[in-house]
Amino acid sequence: MQLTQADVAARAGVGANTVSNLEAGRNVSLETVTRVAMVLGRSKELEALFLPKLDSLEDVHRYEKSAKRQRVKRTTRND
Repeated sequence: MQLTQADVAARAGVGANTVSNLEAGRNVSLETVTRVAMVLGRSKELEALFLPKLDSLEDVHRYEKSAKRQRVKRTTRND
């Protein structure tokens, strides 16, 4: 895929300078990185950075337990 910075910027909805900053390793927002990754067809690689590292069954059980939603008890007011 041969895209210029301007092409990537236009498809990602960001400025060409932002793409240049990303390429140069300067600070850009996570949203920008995500948009550019999607344009370049690299969103799966980006997703992998945010997956939990589960090395053992114990880690899996701990993660699953912490990921479950817990309902907060509602307090009643005595008016």
